[in-house]
Order: sequence, then C-alpha cells, then structure tokens
Amino acid sequence: MAAAAVASPSHAFSHNAPAQGVTARATYGDWRDDLIRDGYVVVKGVIPRERALAYGDEFFSYLEHFAGGLGYKHGELSTVLEKNLPVMSEKGMIFGYGINHEATAWNIRQEPGLISVYEKLHDTPDILVSFDSRNIQWPNRPDQKANTPWPHQDQDPATANQFRCMQGLLNILPNGPEDGDLIVCKGAHASSEEFHRIFKDEPDKVWSWTHEWYGFKPSGMKWLEEKGYEWVKPCAEPGDLILWDSRTPHYNVVPTGKSPRLCFYTCYGPVTDASNEQLKKKKEALESTTGTTHWPNALYVGGLFPMRDGERCKYDTGKPRKEVELTERGWKLTGIPYINDA
Repeated sequence: MAAAAVASPSHAFSHNAPAQGVTARATYGDWRDDLIRDGYVVVKGVIPRERALAYGDEFFSYLEHFAGGLGYKHGELSTVLEKNLPVMSEKGMIFGYGINHEATAWNIRQEPGLISVYEKLHDTPDILVSFDSRNIQWPNRPDQKANTPWPHQDQDPATANQFRCMQGLLNILPNGPEDGDLIVCKGAHASSEEFHRIFKDEPDKVWSWTHEWYGFKPSGMKWLEEKGYEWVKPCAEPGDLILWDSRTPHYNVVPTGKSPRLCFYTCYGPVTDASNEQLKKKKEALESTTGTTHWPNALYVGGLFPMRDGERCKYDTGKPRKEVELTERGWKLTGIPYINDA
C-alpha cells in the first residue's frame, strides 16, 4: 500500500476523552450556529464545483467499466439495471467491491476544504475519517424495489443527552427539490433526550442490528409532529457539504425529477474519541481495504456482502482497482500514526 510516512504526534492523547468541538453553549457567527439550532446545515462550496463534478465523472466511468463493462451507459436510464451495475440497495448504498477505498473516495477524504470544516467543527487538527461508502440513486429505475422511508437516528437512545457524532455527505451533482437526497427533521435533535425518555419502553421497537440505531414508528412520528417539528429536504450544489447531528431523525428519498443523486459519505471525528484498540482496528481495515460505518473511531468495521442471484456477487473481490494512495494528511486521517504501541 502506498502511503506517506509521517511521524507520530509529539503529544500524548487521552483516548475516549470528550473533545472540545462545537457546543450549544457557544455562539460562532457562522454555519455552526445553524447546525446547533437545526441539527443540520449545508456548508456551501467546501470543494470547487468543477472538482466535485469531475469526481462525479470519475464515478460514472467506474460504473461504465465495472467488471470490464456490463452494459451500463451514463445518461441512458434504460441501462440502469442491476445486471449492469454493482449490487446496491434500494436506498442507493453500495457495499463490497473495495469501493470504500477507491481512489475517488480517498481523494475526496483528503480534500483540504473538507478537512478544514471538520477541524473547525471539532476544534482540533487531530481528527480521524471514516471509511464509509457513497450513495447513487436514479429516478424511475425500472428494476429496483421502492425505497420506503425509514426515519431513524444513528445514535444509541441511551446517549441522547449528548452530541457524539457529526454525520456528513459531500454532494456531487446539482441537487434540487426533485433530485432526491437527505430528509431531516429540523431541530428534533434538541428533543432527543425527552423523546427517548417517553418512548423508552415502547412495545415492538423497530428491529436494529446495533444499539447505535433507532427507528421511528408512527407513534414517534406523531409525537415529533405534535412538538412542531417539520421534515425538510436540504438542497445543495456540487461541492456543498451537508452535516447533521447523529441524533437528528433522517432518511433519504429517490429522485423524482430527471437527474440522479450522487454523494460521498464523509464523517470525521476527534482522535480522542477512539481507543487505542479502535485505532488498531482502523489500521487493519485500511490494510485489508475493508469499510466502516460512518463512525470515524471504527466502532463498526466490515459490512454486508453484495448478493447477486442468491449468492455473493462474483465480481466482489473486496479490493479497489488500485492500491490506496495517501497524502501525509490522509495518512494521519487513518488514525494509524496515533496508535500507541508502548
């Protein structure tokens, strides 16, 4: 694996210690105030528009040449068929194929403008990046089952009284009202603790594979509505970054217009959020080109295998097309230089 060699940080880190970062008790005079109030924000122009569109071109080229070219042609909706593409869920997420470590994904993670937003957010240059995937959805795709809303939050209800993770996605294509994307319940993160106190013992909870996820039932949706919260769809331009507090209820929708939706999930957190063992797990994930969820501290490593015709997709090698190449800054974002081998 090609990687820049960097020295370990010269100062000691207390892992799993709370980071300073953004706090509801402060006023900043910028996008952080909107984020604290609404539970989400669109940060404009994090990377140049032209470069975002170029990343989109790279990804559509990847799809056209996937497994030697299976028949997908960018701009031709009739070719948007599972047999022509990597397997993906009806919600637009691709698992496997080493896609979390493709060059485009790492080039985006190493974008200076993107990194600077998270350094500002967490008030430290010592941050980690998740090895998450991307999302691609087309309007009127003929062979995919309906994407029904699944309102949820990506944080353990038992910790609803505190901010723990800032999720993010870098928008790649023009994304207006009909172009699908993220739907958020504006401001509802502020009532997360109250909500989970009331619904702690609700019967027949929505099934979850992890305690770090909670699905909202109709009764919970009604409670949010009665509290006056509304669901909104943030619109974004190529190169904009959408951030949301992991306690904010959210889901995504398929485009209904004429354009696809494409974004890359980008989540960075303080090094101090990760234990030394978690940093070692990140090292193993990088070396094996394994993905993670949105948690930068490698709370969960690995994921689903893509299934095609009832068995693991034969095109899933688990490896990207070429070795990961990192800048010095990118190497630090992996967390490896912060591992304490003492």
